[in-house]
Amino acid sequence: MTAVTAGALLAEPDVAAFRAAMARFPTGVTLLTQGSGDETVVMTLNTLTSVSLDPLLILVSVKASGRMRPRISSSGSFAVNVLAEAQRDLAVEFCRPDRPEGRAAMLRLGAEEGVTGNAVLPASETYVECVLDAEYTAGDHTLLIGRVVALSGGSSSPDPLLFHQGTFGRLSSDEQRGAAA
Repeated sequence: MTAVTAGALLAEPDVAAFRAAMARFPTGVTLLTQGSGDETVVMTLNTLTSVSLDPLLILVSVKASGRMRPRISSSGSFAVNVLAEAQRDLAVEFCRPDRPEGRAAMLRLGAEEGVTGNAVLPASETYVECVLDAEYTAGDHTLLIGRVVALSGGSSSPDPLLFHQGTFGRLSSDEQRGAAA
């Protein structure tokens, strides 16, 4: 089987080619949280998608065999915190396997317990709290659909952290002015 891309034929794409292609799509950067206090778990995530306005639904994707999926499945809730450019260090820290958990994570994040009992970051661009609506297996990941039950308003002058082609970035000042208008 072959695929046609930009005039070139490729045999079945491999993982490296797929990653390179997906890296061309810029994304925001978030921290997915479950629990608070001693029970806090956090991971860096860039798969956040708005799914529906009626009802309010979002989608996140987590590794099926990872530690986050069973926690969310059993608790039935999670929060997604959209990071600001100034929070780049948190994105890096919470993507490591030895990332902080429990109270140490809460302190490091400056987090507080949200209405769903999950850690939220008041200093983030915005946060969304969800109850789990559905789960779908998709390859080595699980798609989690969350029903939005609470959210923060976000800052009046956004400066979101972006990820593109393997590096962090930010909106240009012209793009920031347009977003604030």
